[in-house]
Amino acid sequence: MVDLRGLFRRRPATAGAEDSTPAAGAPTEQDLLTPEQAADVEQAWVELRQAAEEAGVTAFRACTRGGSRWEEDPAAVRALAAALRSFKEADTASGSDPAR
Repeated sequence: MVDLRGLFRRRPATAGAEDSTPAAGAPTEQDLLTPEQAADVEQAWVELRQAAEEAGVTAFRACTRGGSRWEEDPAAVRALAAALRSFKEADTASGSDPAR
């Protein structure tokens, strides 16, 4: 298994820190989604922001390989949130919680 911890950096939050959500006003696939799908994407982002905050992650970058936008895929966003939670749980279990 590949260790993905290097993809996430923990650093002190600064004023005006970069938001990881898609840019406002940018054309997105979300315009083509049904209201239910758009709500699901937004809920997935809420979960991701919460997981990032709990894990102490202030910035991250991710890309896709299939040409589709991961930011518009609730399953991909939730998978990233689950990865952040598992890193937090592993840090807590090992007693090396750098967020504290």
